[in-house]
Amino acid sequence: MLSIGGGAGSYYLASTEDARQVATYLWNNFLGGQSSSRPLGPAVLDGIDFDIEGGTNQHWDDLARFLSAYSKKDGLFDYVWVQFYNNPPCQYSSGSIANLEDAWRQWTSSIPAKKIFLGLPAAPAAAGSGFIPATDLTSKVLPAIKGSAKYGGVMLWSKYYDDQTGYSRPSRALSKYLLHSFV
Repeated sequence: MLSIGGGAGSYYLASTEDARQVATYLWNNFLGGQSSSRPLGPAVLDGIDFDIEGGTNQHWDDLARFLSAYSKKDGLFDYVWVQFYNNPPCQYSSGSIANLEDAWRQWTSSIPAKKIFLGLPAAPAAAGSGFIPATDLTSKVLPAIKGSAKYGGVMLWSKYYDDQTGYSRPSRALSKYLLHSFV
């Protein structure tokens, strides 16, 4: 999987045509297309991670549509991992899950994906805000969202912090919800 975006720098798509050109470049150089100058040689990646934290929110949906057209799959995305931290309007805060629940409903109702994963920090130090104690995750958050047809699991940032804290290992109750693939 190739990740585009990130927390540093400024980036944007200027127009629908710009999104089309970026999709063509990504498809031909990293995914199933053809190019004489593929940066990874003959390797064919199986997805794009949209880590859009800076710039504008415009035309990323266009990029997803163009990539989807290349791959001929249903929907824009198969799986979406949403960062429910470092973003106060959609994160857990001081024992309250209201913002997180509202954001979850918005993501699951408006994004055409087969599964949506709850992205969380594995330790308070892993993110500036939005850490959820494991007891609150299993007793408040997961009961509120896991019934969603699009619930895919939990993604943790990052393996390093999980190794330091053991966040994903406290109980069988938590481990059955976690996607054991760390960013």
